[in-house]
Amino acid sequence: MINVADLYSVKGRFAVVTGGSRGIGLDMAKALVASGATVVVSSRKEQAVDAAVEELSLHGKAFGLAADLGTVEGAKALTAFVQEKTDKVDILVNNAGATWGSTLEEFPEDGWDKIMDVNVKGPFFLTQAMLPLLKGAAEKDAPAKVINIASVEGMRPGVMETYSYGVSKAGLIHLTKHLAGQLAGRHITVNAIAPGPFATKMMQGTIAMAGEDNIAGMVPLKRLGKPEDVYALTLYLCSGASNYVTGQVVALGGGLGTIA
Repeated sequence: MINVADLYSVKGRFAVVTGGSRGIGLDMAKALVASGATVVVSSRKEQAVDAAVEELSLHGKAFGLAADLGTVEGAKALTAFVQEKTDKVDILVNNAGATWGSTLEEFPEDGWDKIMDVNVKGPFFLTQAMLPLLKGAAEKDAPAKVINIASVEGMRPGVMETYSYGVSKAGLIHLTKHLAGQLAGRHITVNAIAPGPFATKMMQGTIAMAGEDNIAGMVPLKRLGKPEDVYALTLYLCSGASNYVTGQVVALGGGLGTIA
């Protein structure tokens, strides 16, 4: 008889979660730490990283580093930090992300470039830098895991004027599938989560502008996402329960992006 608890266990695994100081990234880090994994979180701001590590350390083993993952230098710095802690990474969560809103007539070049750097370039070059560590953990029947955090905005045209955001997340979904094909033979799975609206700091401006009830009204299940929604999917994609799953995009948006 299969032990279901063991199937979903991440105990003893080493995970890296970018953008892990707040929102969905912090929720994923909480789920992993509370379930016995050692977690490294990163964010651009040192104070935010320190606060996240302090909170996570109440429940398990956690470390953190401030790094700008929109740059290759930031990806290399985070990788070097992780290499000081371990010789293998079981789980890499590319969650660091940014958004930018402006009218079509006024949308600036730096708003386009920043979002593409953080949301697409960052996950690619961090995965590249972490490959030796991921290969160190990878086994045929227990693959290493890369999880990219996309968005339902990458699955269908958005309604807000956040042009580079939707394009970047569509690009990340494509990159997920491409990397999955390239890394399957190395026993590394690559999947993506495409969240819908959650009451995160990144969404604060949108919620303030459009209203929480209006945004929830766009979701078929008529509510915003909750932390427990993230916890469950995190443990599935990070554990042995998903060992035979790769190249997939799981929409976590109450039906938004899939049935509406």
